Amino acid sequence: MIHQLVQQLINQAISAQLMEKQDEIYARNKILSLLHLTEFKEAEAAGETGQDIPDLLEQLIEYACAHKVIEDIFDDKEIFSSKLMNCLIPRPSAVNRLFFEKYHQSPESATEYFYEFSKNSNYIQMKRIRNNIEYKVDTDYGEIDITVNLSKPEKDPRSIELEQTMEKTDYPKCLLCVENEGYAGRIGYPARSNHRMIRVDLLGEDWYLQFSPYIYYHEHCILLSEKHTDMKICPTTFLQIITFVEQFPHYFVGSNADLPIVGGSILSHNHYQGGHYEFAMAKADSDWTFEMSGFPDVKCSIVKWPMSVIRLHSEQISALVEAGAHILKQWQNYSDDTLGIISRTGETPHNTITPIARKNGDVFELDLVLRNNRTSDAHPLGIFHPHEDVHHIKKENIGLIEVMGLAVLPARLKVELEQVQKFILGEIHHVADYHSAWAEELKVRYKDVANQANVEVLVREEVGKKFLKVLEDAAVFKRDEKGKAGFYRFIRTLDME
Repeated sequence: MIHQLVQQLINQAISAQLMEKQDEIYARNKILSLLHLTEFKEAEAAGETGQDIPDLLEQLIEYACAHKVIEDIFDDKEIFSSKLMNCLIPRPSAVNRLFFEKYHQSPESATEYFYEFSKNSNYIQMKRIRNNIEYKVDTDYGEIDITVNLSKPEKDPRSIELEQTMEKTDYPKCLLCVENEGYAGRIGYPARSNHRMIRVDLLGEDWYLQFSPYIYYHEHCILLSEKHTDMKICPTTFLQIITFVEQFPHYFVGSNADLPIVGGSILSHNHYQGGHYEFAMAKADSDWTFEMSGFPDVKCSIVKWPMSVIRLHSEQISALVEAGAHILKQWQNYSDDTLGIISRTGETPHNTITPIARKNGDVFELDLVLRNNRTSDAHPLGIFHPHEDVHHIKKENIGLIEVMGLAVLPARLKVELEQVQKFILGEIHHVADYHSAWAEELKVRYKDVANQANVEVLVREEVGKKFLKVLEDAAVFKRDEKGKAGFYRFIRTLDME
């Protein structure tokens, strides 16, 4: 049986174009070595089951655990699975060579190849990702995306216990460093034997393109600096992301903000996120337009979006970068006490920007989302952060993905929202305390409407409304009269005459 599984895995790898037929024996022997097997019986390897690569890997891992090849704990199984796949895929240089051969045909065919490769090699964990709950909600701002993230498995207690006893090391320095490529992993650190990156020249510097192992949208990629340096939003940021979309015009790319609370989870390594996907924010219309006298080649507008977004258009990269740099400088030093916007507390900055670049035909677009990370006694997690009344749905930081209109919600909501549905229908009488007020409100609102056929849709739409409130909370200029007047005041400071 084990020989059959090994052969089936190799056949699937050949079918997925991860490897050549002539490398079959080499790959087989590498896998046999990992399984502590010294022979291969052709007769026992006959037959096909049509199973996918992730299913075959799981069975090989079960064998390895049963025969004491590895410990039956989460991290050991992840490491072993990654090592198995590494027997079946080419080295980074070969992946890069094929990527750029396809790039000369078209950038789109190159990223499509690498995306399929990353899925087939099980680096992108598609079997787990399919567990996510994903849907869209129609709003006044277009269709926003909702994802309940169920793809990341919880570690077992033994893995956590072992991690606490492990000797500490700073290699790789973080989860984004180039040293992760091919890294076996360890207890408490993810397996990366089957990880590959594409080398990208960005303004004469070495950057690396990879896909997120837990993608949230089509071709969800990460572009990371070779250097382990802190994230910093500056004019060079704008030039880098616009230069990237010039090379890959079917992609958008953007950055989390560079300050705590409004920034992403990894601020210690300069990186961007992008992909082949159009978010609701990208499709959003303009609320109103304005001009900056010093930048005649740049069209400027305020985006109709819950957060405070300035959109710049130009065919000239240099003009776009200079205009963005001017807005950044003005915003970093801008305060409006009437709206709670204070640029600094002593030497601590509060104002920054979440930038996003894309290309439409010959025109480059640069979206600048204004952010502020101040806290107060009333809002200890952030004034321009999800407020307490939405924490039962979303409490975490609002990063680049959420800014553009994709809610990444915690796994606990799968069960909790099912309970809210049952509560609305009167099937149960209690929900989690933090949902109780909301559930009571929905029960009253839908008492004559909700039934088994539509209650899930009703609750999903209400989750979408909560996420809109999350984005509204994060806006520095609210979409009421006071906020609009404040936005006008800031825009007037941008005129250079």
